[in-house]
Amino acid sequence: MDDVSRLAKEGILLFQCIFQHLNLTPVVHFELEGGYQPLKVGAEIKHNAADLARINRRLAMLGINGELKPEYWRNQWEYVSLFNGQDPLTEAYDLARTMRLLPRLFFEQGIQAVYIKPVLWAGDTARLAKGNHTIFADGMQLVHIPNAVQVNVSINDQFGRNLVPQAEFGARLQHEFLQSSLDCCLLYLPEEEAFERLALKQNYQLDAELSSPEDISGGHQGSVALYKEHGKHNQLMGETPLIVGLDQKALISQVDWHATARIEHRLGAASMRYNPYLNVLFALGNVFNAVRYYLTPNGVFDLSYGQSAPPAFSAQQLPQSLHNTAQGLGAITLFEQQTWLCDTLSAAYNYSLKHQITTAWQLEDSVRLKAAVLNQYQPQPVLLT
Repeated sequence: MDDVSRLAKEGILLFQCIFQHLNLTPVVHFELEGGYQPLKVGAEIKHNAADLARINRRLAMLGINGELKPEYWRNQWEYVSLFNGQDPLTEAYDLARTMRLLPRLFFEQGIQAVYIKPVLWAGDTARLAKGNHTIFADGMQLVHIPNAVQVNVSINDQFGRNLVPQAEFGARLQHEFLQSSLDCCLLYLPEEEAFERLALKQNYQLDAELSSPEDISGGHQGSVALYKEHGKHNQLMGETPLIVGLDQKALISQVDWHATARIEHRLGAASMRYNPYLNVLFALGNVFNAVRYYLTPNGVFDLSYGQSAPPAFSAQQLPQSLHNTAQGLGAITLFEQQTWLCDTLSAAYNYSLKHQITTAWQLEDSVRLKAAVLNQYQPQPVLLT
């Protein structure tokens, strides 16, 4: 395991021990998009030829809490984690394993290449008819397909109740993600092509075809969305069909959006450089900062302790590159200058000391982790002083 993953893993364990002490259970789930090369049989190219059910059986046999399903575009898939009660560290481990295993599992079906990358350039030829959102026009116009990583986050109390819909906790948790997402964008936009993904709609006139986010924004339809009663398409959340008609449409449903309320962080780019451990740590750091707002002087979590709503947030533009440009700082410099990671981990470490929570985390590990992340982008190692 590389230094970044190893240190991030220890940081995750630090947070999990603190949440256990507070009788809270964080819930983190990934969604990862990718694609594969169409299967070629003789002179014929077969699209959507992968047997995803076969791959899912293999993932289940390996104890991975996730499965693949077909995505919107041809030869595109999505890995969706399953709700099996796994803790955040297991969630990170499962995604990391899946990313390593998928090329082999697809190859077993004769598929030569699997793409876990921000953009599938010329990934499809279908374009939506002008002014229509469901009908595709004839022709061979190319579509560049963005691949995202989405992270869904919530937290339950000791009785198993989701805290996101309670009081202002969901808004507070969303605010923490909104505040930290710019300076830490290197964690979820880890390669240059990730920034090209953000500009696809603008640069290639794909507004009708793509719904991927471009900036850091809140609400229930933004890139850091708070889902309560409604989701990003204004659909009812937590709707369960009870009686289904012949056309497979629900005739009678029950709705419990409290159980499905969550933060969905939609900004991440699919990439082999995307580190699941690092991004779970980022998620738990934001959960911890939201929880801190409700800690009494004795360090006890009390939802009635911090009742005020968080301040309003104005949308922020993401950088245009890993590197500095004439338009502004790049993701690497933003991460180098930020103190969020060290401040959050130091606060967690100090809480663990005060409340005699035993972990392997050391105070200087936050500095080591930041340096290890930056070393991945430096021609020379960052020296600790």
